[in-house]
Amino acid sequence: MAGLAESGSNPDVDLLYDINGLAKDAPHWVDQVVGFVGEYGLLAAMVLLILWCWASVRRRAGGAEEAASSVAALVWAPLAAAVAVLVNVPIRGFVERPRPFLDHQGLDVLVSGKTDYSFVSDHATITMAMGIGLFIAHRKFGLVGIGLGLVEGFCRVYMGVHYPTDVVGGFALGTAVALLLAPLAAMLLNPLMQAVERSPRVGWLVRSRAARAGARDAFIPGARSEAAAAEERDLAA
Repeated sequence: MAGLAESGSNPDVDLLYDINGLAKDAPHWVDQVVGFVGEYGLLAAMVLLILWCWASVRRRAGGAEEAASSVAALVWAPLAAAVAVLVNVPIRGFVERPRPFLDHQGLDVLVSGKTDYSFVSDHATITMAMGIGLFIAHRKFGLVGIGLGLVEGFCRVYMGVHYPTDVVGGFALGTAVALLLAPLAAMLLNPLMQAVERSPRVGWLVRSRAARAGARDAFIPGARSEAAAAEERDLAA
């Protein structure tokens, strides 16, 4: 893989220069924004997107099993990213591909301090694993997450710290881990989330108090008004 980086005539290197060349033509403030977004912003956005989806799921979930499976899938999203990064450790050590700016002159590098190997991109791996995991839990939120992952990959090449194939490899790794290990994750996480849902103290992590009260109302005549009044008192407090 390192040999590919030495040839300036291969499509990987050509595309690297084309995308990174946009940084040379852009205003300095644009490069600063892309550098921050590509290094930190999109990762933070993925976390916020998962939290937003969690808040939506726990409010709208129906039965306890549905709520538990939905939240379990959301928990798997960041766990999949963590597993994918661990899988990437031996891959990087085996391939040993230097960063593109070490082998190619004239690149506009927007972040400093990148001394580790280039293949595959951790940022692309993390964001795509989280995006695919989110897609398993909720289609609409997942599509947004996958979109953020694609933007992250573009930013890493724009910033001059990865080849396009580093990003594609990260997308493939994140997707493979999130999809292939999802059944095993569901087997382990679903019972755990069901146990959490039954807990009177932390059950709100799986289903909101309103959703839990609404489920009780279906079985207890006249309980709906009492539950609604109790929630109104909680909000007022």
